[in-house]
Amino acid sequence: MPPAAVTERPAPHSHTAVTRELAHRTTETDVFPARWTRISDTRFRFLAHWPADHPFFGPVDDRHQDPMIVGETLRQASMVLAHAEFGAPADTHFVMWDLTVRVDPSALLLADAAEPVEFDVVCSEVRRRGRGLHSMRTTMEFRRAGRFVASGTGSTGCTSPRAYRRLRAGRLNALDTPVPLLAGTAPEAVGRARAEDVVLAPADRPGVWNLRVDTGHPVLFPRPNDHVPGMVLFEAARQAATAASGLHPFLPVTMTAGFARYAELHSPCRIETEVVEERSGEVTVRVSGRQDGASVFTAGLTAARSARVRSLS
Repeated sequence: MPPAAVTERPAPHSHTAVTRELAHRTTETDVFPARWTRISDTRFRFLAHWPADHPFFGPVDDRHQDPMIVGETLRQASMVLAHAEFGAPADTHFVMWDLTVRVDPSALLLADAAEPVEFDVVCSEVRRRGRGLHSMRTTMEFRRAGRFVASGTGSTGCTSPRAYRRLRAGRLNALDTPVPLLAGTAPEAVGRARAEDVVLAPADRPGVWNLRVDTGHPVLFPRPNDHVPGMVLFEAARQAATAASGLHPFLPVTMTAGFARYAELHSPCRIETEVVEERSGEVTVRVSGRQDGASVFTAGLTAARSARVRSLS
């Protein structure tokens, strides 16, 4: 994949187009933020498009778009700003250490998919490395036709190629070793329509799965990687929550994740769940991923138990 082209910093209130390179995607249809405006040094406004028929972030039922598209848009916009507004070089390696998304499912409707999404971004906890960027937090609020759809926040770290080589010494050769593709769980059990989009494989008991890694997946692995991307783990948490809760569709009100370490390609990663019934009528599924005896990530996803989805606006 060609390096991300670092855009010259735009003047306040000028529009700048998002490119595939800035968003770290290889296909235009996988880029959701379209353009942005700089309001101040730390505040920005984006316009995004969430298509109804995306091959991976597609409908979860006959009414709702996929809530995971919110997290993916947040991730892309964070990298766009890191490059174009905060000086992260084109060859920077990114890692998202935590991610929280709050969604109003009743506003995430397929019927509104043609309507663009506006979202405001506030950058905070900005730490510099020389003229470049060490890390920052991005906080976003998404609206469609003026109605609240979602909000989210995530903390992103930046690593130079030299530092990344030191950090991943002995692991970079993973790119040259094929990853065995496990037989996946039934797609309908985890809320997916296609078998190729399943990221869980059956394990030894109910509520537990093994991570299924398909390095040839065009959306989850758009380019070669020496570890499992964080959004694959986030998707694994969502699929595990769907299967463990028995809710179809599983329409989360909140999704949170914290990432403790890189998930390696060639070691089994065990996904475990705990279902907690809330007094409010909601169900929370706690998800954890462990590999080689250590925690890789933890997540929590909360959805309404009732089939009728309440509005958060």
